[in-house]
Amino acid sequence: MADKSLVDLSWDDFDEHRDPRSNENQFDQVVDRAVSRRGFLGGALAFGSGAAVFGTGLFSSTAAARADGHMKFGFKPIDIATDYEIHVPEGFDHKVLVRWGDALWTEAKDAYDAQNGVSVDMSDKVFGENTDGMELFEVDGKQLITVNSEYVNPKINLPAASEGTPQTADEVVLLKNLQGVTVMEIADTGNGFEVVLDSAYNRRITHETEMAIAGPLAGHALVQTKADPAGLMVKGTMNNCGSGKTLWDTYLTCEENFNGYFGATGDMPDGEGYTRYGIGGSGRYAYEKFDERYDISKEPNEPHRHGFITEIDPSDPTSTPVKRTALGRFKHENAEMVHAKDGRVVVYMGDDERGEFLYKYVSNGTWEQGAATDGLLDDGVLYAAKFNDDQTGEWLALTPETTGMEIADILCFTRMAASKVGATTMDRPEWVASNPLKVEAYCALTNNKNRGVKPNAGGDDTSVNAVNPRETNNYGQIVRWTPADENHAADGFAWDLYVMAGNPEVYDNIYGGSDNINAGNMFNSPDGMAFSSDGLLWIQTDGNYKNEGDFAGMGNNQMLVGDPESGEIIRFMTVPNGAEVTGLCWSADKKVAFVGVQHPGGSWPDGEGKPRSSVVSVWRQDGAQFG
Repeated sequence: MADKSLVDLSWDDFDEHRDPRSNENQFDQVVDRAVSRRGFLGGALAFGSGAAVFGTGLFSSTAAARADGHMKFGFKPIDIATDYEIHVPEGFDHKVLVRWGDALWTEAKDAYDAQNGVSVDMSDKVFGENTDGMELFEVDGKQLITVNSEYVNPKINLPAASEGTPQTADEVVLLKNLQGVTVMEIADTGNGFEVVLDSAYNRRITHETEMAIAGPLAGHALVQTKADPAGLMVKGTMNNCGSGKTLWDTYLTCEENFNGYFGATGDMPDGEGYTRYGIGGSGRYAYEKFDERYDISKEPNEPHRHGFITEIDPSDPTSTPVKRTALGRFKHENAEMVHAKDGRVVVYMGDDERGEFLYKYVSNGTWEQGAATDGLLDDGVLYAAKFNDDQTGEWLALTPETTGMEIADILCFTRMAASKVGATTMDRPEWVASNPLKVEAYCALTNNKNRGVKPNAGGDDTSVNAVNPRETNNYGQIVRWTPADENHAADGFAWDLYVMAGNPEVYDNIYGGSDNINAGNMFNSPDGMAFSSDGLLWIQTDGNYKNEGDFAGMGNNQMLVGDPESGEIIRFMTVPNGAEVTGLCWSADKKVAFVGVQHPGGSWPDGEGKPRSSVVSVWRQDGAQFG
């Protein structure tokens, strides 16, 4: 039986449990060694081997922005919260749109039970667990939300007698069905948005859904299995974290901690590719005990078929999802697609693990509105980012010439390819967001307790550097870059740090954060990000909510709004204690925001029974746009 304690670990701690690494670059009295906070505000911070650099004039205008009463934001910031409720600003309202276990079809209307959850036979007919990235689509005058269900909480989702570990093959099927992707039609009924039961567009995509493998890895020996000797079809997209939307209105779902689903009942196969990706030992959910394809000792290639970006057409419920292998295999957080100046398609992607890399994909072909999209996500070049101390950077091509690896190996073992070219190790690159009003992009570097302490899983150095300037970084930062010649396809870029999260009430040094952090807007661990059409940056957190020690004054996880021009950041929303904020999209008329609330504590939102991850709708009471 699987170690029951594994389901209690965070995904990061689960990886380190599997692959403990000895500490290197030991340091003492980190805070004492950090330079004074006053020494870097508004300029460059010399710390360790790098310098954290902030944009010219970014902080000098912050006070002026505060003085205008937050007019650009259109609301007054709210305080922190530590309770089990949702809080939004004065003049706004909210309601739950959909919860884990809510029906998508009439036959499942009574499927959820407050004590027992959902039965196996109804588990693929209800909204999934642990909502994450999502996007809204308009199809023939209807509004569809496509949303990820990242993972499950077995102690909540399984019957109590199972004690948080699957005991039967049916219970494994139950967990598989509560994950993946939901496509659902929503409509404003006059009392706010609701899910349209039995809509022809409603769809559940689970760990059992058939999907195609496309791109250079399609048919390759690395992805061939007993069940699929041709290496062309695979079951399931898993641990679907962030999301993206293509220029041609399809959905991109991103497989993140896929490694945790695999285990071995016998001898593990040899290979650096398993250790670098944290694959081996016992699976988090004991799938390998009941389904041979998750048993690496029997199906050593099955893990090579996961860790990709999958494209889904929400407008066609009969369409086959497609795994796009040309975009690389790693722990994908989200996929931010932009149209380059020269017509090529660019996709920015982060690998959400301590000390891993930031990537982009550039298509070889070009695209224009209404043109065919064949090959655009299958034929291109993958790059990893290198950040220099002088505020410049370069995208390093991952090719056979630069890595000494075959293209199939580059795409299957992308982390090793990025290590070979000397890309910059990052503090867990999560969501990337591009500004709709300027040619620039932002990436949330959520945190990295191992920065300056020990190397990444590939042995790469993780000493402090300009873009990751703090040892034992428990607060995180957001980096932004401007491509050369205002072309997202360019090899070069200039960069700065938009914000360094921190606690100025506890620290008067680098751990206090940048100058646009104050007692009224403190946060830690920026994770999700999205721009609204007015060029404001919405920031969601997934961090420490204990509200004590280093995190005193930060309260529950929250969603904030930032002004890229002034640098000002203010708090818009707080979620129930225990939860993180995951995913954001807007209604077609930009009057309603849809926000994900994942793994809440207590018994939110029902007030009794099990806690239920949910999507919440938020709107202005005066009916005005704000998205």
